[in-house]
Amino acid sequence: MMTRHTDIKVVTGNANRALAAEIATYVDVELTACQVSRFSDGEVRVQIDENIRGADLFIVQPTNAPAENLMELLMLIEAARRASAMRITAVMPYYGYARQDRKDRPRVPITAKLVANLITTAGVDRIITLDLHASQIQGFFDLPHDHLYSAPLINEYFRDLNLEKLVVVSPDVGSLKMARATANSLGAELAIVDKRRPKPNVAEVMNLIGDVSGKNVLIRDDMVDTGGSICQAAVALKENGARDVFAAATHGILSGQAIERINGSPIERMILTDSVDHSAKNLSKKFVILSCAELIGEAIRRISDEESVSSLFEDTFRQPV
Repeated sequence: MMTRHTDIKVVTGNANRALAAEIATYVDVELTACQVSRFSDGEVRVQIDENIRGADLFIVQPTNAPAENLMELLMLIEAARRASAMRITAVMPYYGYARQDRKDRPRVPITAKLVANLITTAGVDRIITLDLHASQIQGFFDLPHDHLYSAPLINEYFRDLNLEKLVVVSPDVGSLKMARATANSLGAELAIVDKRRPKPNVAEVMNLIGDVSGKNVLIRDDMVDTGGSICQAAVALKENGARDVFAAATHGILSGQAIERINGSPIERMILTDSVDHSAKNLSKKFVILSCAELIGEAIRRISDEESVSSLFEDTFRQPV
C-alpha cells in the first residue's frame, strides 16, 4: 500500500496574511513561522523559521501590485526548495500581470507567460489559482495546475437573495462565458454590454444586447480595477430600464478612484472575494466581501490527500435544465 504524506504546512508573505491564516485554520494547521521583511534599501528579505523538510508546503501569496508581492513569492519558493520541502505548491488567489496574456500589438511583452516562467524556474511543483483573467494562462505552466472558480461562493450569495426577474449581464465579450454560466446556475436570463476600450483602463459603453427593462440585474466579471467599465455598464443598464443593479467580481483590485466611482454609481451592492487584501481600504456598506478561504482550503486538503478537486467546480459549469 502506498504511504500518503499528510504533513501540510502553509506559509505566506505579506500580500494577504488574513486569507492565509483562514486557509491554515481550515486545513487545521498553524501558519508556518516566516520572516518576510525589507532591508534598509527596500530589498525583500525572507527566512522560514520552521523545519519544512519533507513537508507538503503551500505558499499562499497573491501577486497583485506592488511588484514586491511577486518577488516575495519567488523568494519563498526558492527558500522552500533549498529547505528540502517535499512538494511546493504556489497558491495564488490572484494571478497578477494576467492582462498581458497575448501579443496583440507590436513590441509588447506577454507578461503573463513571463511571470509563469519566473515561478516555474524558482522551483515550484504545483500551481493553484482562482478565476484567471484568461483561461489560456493555464497552458503557460508545464506543471500540475488547479484552477479554482469563485462561482460557488457568488452563486450561493445570490440564490440566498432570491431576486425576482433576474438578468445576468456580461460587461464585455470577454466575460460572456462566466456570465452565461452564472445565468444558467441561477436560472436567469442573459444580456451583454457591447464595450469598446480605446486604451487600458478606459472603456466606452456602446450597445446593450438583451432586455433588462423592469428587471433586477447582476453584472458578472472576473475583476474590478478602476471601476470604470462596471460603473458605465450600471448607468447604461439603468438608462435601459433596469430595476436594481448588482455587481459581482472575483478580484477587487480597486485602484485609483474605483471606490469613489462605485459608491457614486447606481450599483446597489458590489460583491467581491478576499482574493486581494481589502483591509487597508475604506470600503462602504455597499461592498460585500466573501471569503474564498474554505474553497482554497478544501482544494489544498484534497490535493494533499490525493483526492479529486473537480467536484469543487460543479456549480461553475452547471448547464441549463
